[in-house]
This record gives sequence, structure tokens and C-alpha cells, in this order.
Amino acid sequence: MKAAIMGKKLGMTSLFKENGVHVPCTVVEAGPCPVVQVKDMAKDGYKAVQVGFQKVEPKQAKKRLNKPIIGHFDKANTQPMKHLCEFRDLDKEFNIGEELRVEQFAKGDKVRVTGTSKGHGFQGVVKRHHFGGVGMITHGQSDRVRAPGSIGSSSYPSRVFKGLKMGGRMGGKTASVRNLEIVDVIPEQNIIMIKGSVPGPMNSLLKIVKL
Repeated sequence: MKAAIMGKKLGMTSLFKENGVHVPCTVVEAGPCPVVQVKDMAKDGYKAVQVGFQKVEPKQAKKRLNKPIIGHFDKANTQPMKHLCEFRDLDKEFNIGEELRVEQFAKGDKVRVTGTSKGHGFQGVVKRHHFGGVGMITHGQSDRVRAPGSIGSSSYPSRVFKGLKMGGRMGGKTASVRNLEIVDVIPEQNIIMIKGSVPGPMNSLLKIVKL
């Protein structure tokens, strides 16, 4: 069954398998995610399940959420949530008020994890595109080691081509990693242990989909 859930990256640790193999893994607090809306072909044109994540206390809801969003949660009779997300093509049919929990997953499952990569700000071509640098220090170019080099062409077409690798903003984009293995699931604490690293810094939002 194809399963999905939202979670928060808590950090990284390591585990030892039964055969003694040392495994680095990411700790994710996943769910519970209540179903806020169920979309169907007749009304919405596609089938999807909209779920929420991270409860907002009722006292803080009026400050942090606008009235349409609060009304959306009131209609579903669920507590206001900080995040909303849609998942499509789930095998199981869900009703409003049901919860997506970590029990959907098991050891050995392969998942796709989507998050927002770490932002690195404005970076040059050496860090952003792994350029080797111009070099040639012995020929008097002491200040050109990490420069991109020539970026233009001759008198024709006398312009810089689109898509040229140059310095610019790095990171802060949606990134997905496929075929990550679930090492352990702790239902009592809503924890999923995923082998390897996942996109994003600590406390960032993640979407986990079983493949």
C-alpha cells in the first residue's frame, strides 16, 4: 500500500543493526496528521487527501492564522494546524477526521523524502557549481583564483547565453531523495528513523511517501 505522511526533521544519529553494521540515520517526528479535506474527481477534478501537521494552540490560532484558514479547520472539526499538504494516489480511502500515523510504515520500506534544502545565500562558481578556479597564480593572477573566467563570446552574438553557470543564490529549493530505507519506527513517540541524510536543516518540514 502506498502511504504518506508529513514530518519534522529532528536531527541525525546512528544505529547498529542486528548484524553489527553501523548505520547513520535521520530522526523524523512524523504525524499524526489529521485529514482536513478529501478531494474527488466530481467536485475538484482530481483525487487527493489534504492533511495538517503541527497543532496550533486555540489561544494562538487567531494571531497566527487568518479567518478563512480557521474556518477551513472548523468545517473539518479538527484543531488548527500550522501546515497543510496534499497527497495523491493513496491506495486507502480516508475520511475527514482520520489520522495518518507512522504505523503505515515498517522497517525496510523504501520512501521518497521531500524537503527544502539548506539555504547558503549568494555563492560563487567554485562552491555553487564546483568549478576548479582559473588558477595560474604563478602568471601574475593573484586575485583570480576563484573567478569564473570568461563568460561572453566574440563580437557575434555579443551576449551571454542563458543558463550559463555563474555565481548566485544557492540552496533554499525543493529537493527530493528517493529510495531511502526506513531503519526503525517508534509509534509511541511518532518517530521514523531513515537511513542516510534528507534535505533541509533541523526542524524543517518533510514529506515522506512510501514507494
